[in-house]
Amino acid sequence: MSGDHSDAPIAARVRRMESLLEQRGLVIPGALDETLAAFLNRASPANGARIVARAWVDPQFRDRLLADAPAAIAELDFSMSGGLHVQDLQAVANTEREHNVVVCTLCSCYPLALLGPSPTWYKSESYRSRVVRNPREVLREFGLELRPEVEVKVWDANSEIRYIVIPARPAGTENLTEEQLAELVTRNGLIGTAPV
Repeated sequence: MSGDHSDAPIAARVRRMESLLEQRGLVIPGALDETLAAFLNRASPANGARIVARAWVDPQFRDRLLADAPAAIAELDFSMSGGLHVQDLQAVANTEREHNVVVCTLCSCYPLALLGPSPTWYKSESYRSRVVRNPREVLREFGLELRPEVEVKVWDANSEIRYIVIPARPAGTENLTEEQLAELVTRNGLIGTAPV
């Protein structure tokens, strides 16, 4: 947790719960750690980049992604769960008239499986409070200057839903392959704090 909170009591409760599950034979000792390690080894911003690149080259996939992101990412063998608690996922697309940015105002909820570990700034109290109040200023600090007519939408992730931003496809990329397009996508672009 961030701010003035300490995660020590929560960590102690988690360790106690894990110990009780192991003692009762409901979980094989070390199985939770192995599952978490396997999940984290697969969690990467490259996953989100592949999803975006597919959306850029396949308009029907893009439509399915915006309508039902969990089903669409499953087509690429991705999921939000990784064997862990499943959260819902919503994809939001940047356009010429609309820019999306993601935050979790309560803590740091984030689609880890698709974006890899969250950046430190995403968890900071400053980002979490300021991007809601003055998103243009925060985006400007990231080097992203939006035209005045572009509407900025801030999406607040939580324990029930995570968001992934589908950046606008850069001009002049018509001849790039899907793999080359994926290389252009950054984690900050998937959060909405950077262009692609």
